[in-house]
Amino acid sequence: MQTNIQIHRVSALEDPALLGGLGELLVDCVEGGASVSFMQPLSQARAENFWRSLAASVAAGERILLTAQDWHGAVLGTVQVVLSQPENQPHRADVAKLLVHRKARKQGLGEKLMIAAEQAAAGAGKNVLVLDTASDSAERLYKRLGWQASGVIPDYALLPQGGLCATTIFYKRIEAGGQER
Repeated sequence: MQTNIQIHRVSALEDPALLGGLGELLVDCVEGGASVSFMQPLSQARAENFWRSLAASVAAGERILLTAQDWHGAVLGTVQVVLSQPENQPHRADVAKLLVHRKARKQGLGEKLMIAAEQAAAGAGKNVLVLDTASDSAERLYKRLGWQASGVIPDYALLPQGGLCATTIFYKRIEAGGQER
C-alpha cells in the first residue's frame, strides 16, 4: 500500500483543482469500463458537473465525500457515504462510487478508502451499510473486508461502452468505531 497517500474528508466542493481531479478520476474510471452511472465518452466538463451537483449534499452533511490524494494533491481515489436516508432508516447509509484511478490500482487504495468510509459512517451513528457493484474485483475487496452479498440483480445497468450488466448488492453491519457487528 502506498504510504504517501492521504485520505481527506471533503467539506466543500469549491476548489477548482479538486473538482478537476475528481473529474479526471471519474473520466478515467468510465474509460476503463466502470459501471458508475455514465456512458462513454464522458467529457471532463460533464464529470466536473457531476461533482458540482453533489456540493449542496456534501455541505449539508447529508453525504460524506472522501478523497485519496498523493502528496502532490493528485486525486487517486474517492468514495461517498450517503447519510441522508428515509425517516424509517436513520441507522443506515449507502456507500457509493468507490473509484480508484487505473494507475493507482492494486496498491491497497480501495481498501484504505473503504475502511475510512466505514469509520466515517460509524462516526455518524450508522450501523448498517449497503452498496452495489458490477465489478468482480470490487466484489473480492468487499468480501475480504467482511461485506455480505445479499443477491444479484440481472440486467441492472448498461456498461459505459454499452451492453447490460448485473449488479451485486452487499451489506455490512458495523458499530461505533467501525467494528463489524
